[in-house]
Amino acid sequence: MSSASPRSASPRFSIGIDLGTTNSALAFAEFGSDLPAVVVATIPQLTAPNETSPEALLPSFLYLHGEKEFQPGATALPWDAEPGYIVGKFAQRRGAEVSGRLVASAKSWLSYTAVDRTSALLPQQAPEGVQRVSPVDASAAYLRHLRNAWNEEHPDAPFDDQDVFVTVPASFDAIARDLTQRAAAAAGYLDPVLLEEPQAAFYAWLERHPDWRSHLGKGDLVLVIDIGGGTTDFTLITVTERDGQLDLERVAVGDHILLGGDNIDLTLAHAVNAELAGRGTKLDAFQMQALRSQCRIAKEKLLTPASTETEAPITILGKGSSLIGGTLRTRLSRPQLEAVVESFLPRVGSNDMPETARRAGLHEIGLPYAQDAAITRHLAKFLRQRAADSEHGAVRRGPSGLACPTHVLFNGGVLYPTVVRERLAEVLTGWLADEGFPAAELLPGEDLDHAVARGAAYYGAARRGKGVRIRGGIARSYYVGIESAMPAVPGIPAPLKALAVAQFGMEEGTSVAIPGREFGLAVGEPAEFRFFSSSSRKNDPPGELIEDMLGDLDELPPVQVTLPASGNPESLLAGAGFVPVTFVPVTFETTITETGVLQLWCKSRDAQRWKLEFDVREKR
Repeated sequence: MSSASPRSASPRFSIGIDLGTTNSALAFAEFGSDLPAVVVATIPQLTAPNETSPEALLPSFLYLHGEKEFQPGATALPWDAEPGYIVGKFAQRRGAEVSGRLVASAKSWLSYTAVDRTSALLPQQAPEGVQRVSPVDASAAYLRHLRNAWNEEHPDAPFDDQDVFVTVPASFDAIARDLTQRAAAAAGYLDPVLLEEPQAAFYAWLERHPDWRSHLGKGDLVLVIDIGGGTTDFTLITVTERDGQLDLERVAVGDHILLGGDNIDLTLAHAVNAELAGRGTKLDAFQMQALRSQCRIAKEKLLTPASTETEAPITILGKGSSLIGGTLRTRLSRPQLEAVVESFLPRVGSNDMPETARRAGLHEIGLPYAQDAAITRHLAKFLRQRAADSEHGAVRRGPSGLACPTHVLFNGGVLYPTVVRERLAEVLTGWLADEGFPAAELLPGEDLDHAVARGAAYYGAARRGKGVRIRGGIARSYYVGIESAMPAVPGIPAPLKALAVAQFGMEEGTSVAIPGREFGLAVGEPAEFRFFSSSSRKNDPPGELIEDMLGDLDELPPVQVTLPASGNPESLLAGAGFVPVTFVPVTFETTITETGVLQLWCKSRDAQRWKLEFDVREKR
């Protein structure tokens, strides 16, 4: 049962938060004009002991320091004199030296179904006696820091009174999205809205290009390529026409691919380790963890847009009692970095699918990274299979069935190097030529560091009518099963009717109250809720009750759950006898969230609410 407190009815700001794998960011837009300007916020954070400074990004790293590792007050923040951990830039730096206390890639762990993501399992390589936290706890720490930072900088506009939007990968499943919501709740967020990262990146482009209609026309298909620290996401957005005006609609979302900057860091670490081994130096497991962190720092230094450095230093503490004397030093060169990055982008054909190898029978518990590191092959699969599976007729396709974009928008820190963008454009151009199409146009003006946060803030303004919204109408109509009230007949189940709860084309980010009579909701005991969908019945309005479902509706996997009992349950007749069954009379309201989840809210007469939900985008 949901009982979250609502946001302020009249917020002053829309706040966009990019909860990133490697870096997090915050941007905001102030309501008051038709096209509010989006501002990137600086985030106060610890950069060294006793040193706090505002930074444009909050590195998504959590350092669990020892009890006497720092002098009292050395890790104090403006809003917390004695924090129990360190978040941000200093956490990243300190963790590169003491990797066994560093939590990284918590966001990737949120999507890993093979572990209990609420259990204390990070840092994975923590030595005996070191505190551990869950991926949800780590994510909450970053979100809490951003909330506190906002309140520190805007005492006249409390965070809890604003519209807040937190971004997630488009490929996050329902559980990962729910865990993100739980992390936000633990951080004190009242009712944040989740928004997909590729959509947010495109919203950022719209915010910077109010003349977007001069860049895009009816029938155009935009491919958003988002390669971040932990994931690679692909999204297709088509340009349509409604009532004589150009409109935007998201038509395809890629699979969840754990492939990104983390993989590059690991590859760099192996390359540097091979060089050290060639000089007779062998690293242990903890030094390899430190090397990986050092390679990440060196990579980000070299890839900073303003950087003119040709190499970056790498330092690894020695082993044993002579840590300083045994310190290892080497360097990472820009050509070496670019060669490794380019190895993730081989020139392949559009029919080349990601390779899979037979798995070993036993595996160390760790993140389920993509087996094939070739991002170009994953892109080919998306355009040839996932996008081709879209039920949307406006997707431009070539003779072979390949989805053929007219424009490309890049997002994510991995795309900083020019060589990466050029290679992706080169490969895509070759595929389009094979289909008889010209090269896709690269949309200008991307902001690889802050686009997701900026776009989320802009989306908040667009929701209130102060910007352009991307439509994401559902491709099917949805129904919930309603068991008929009838006397029990041996061997014959009670007939099932279908109540329409969401009509074809209902847009994401919208809600609809379902009119009509009440229904009895089973609470306090195990119950099964049956849902159906149809791609042919497009005109059933919410509230339509269908008596004959034969042939028209496809049944979805049932939802089995025990809903908590309400404060005033009522006993209704069940079967032929007077058997008390705990039911509550409820009416329905349907919400399609920004991340494609259908939420069926059951509302009682005394204002209590229960929520049933499932993903309307997952292939069934």
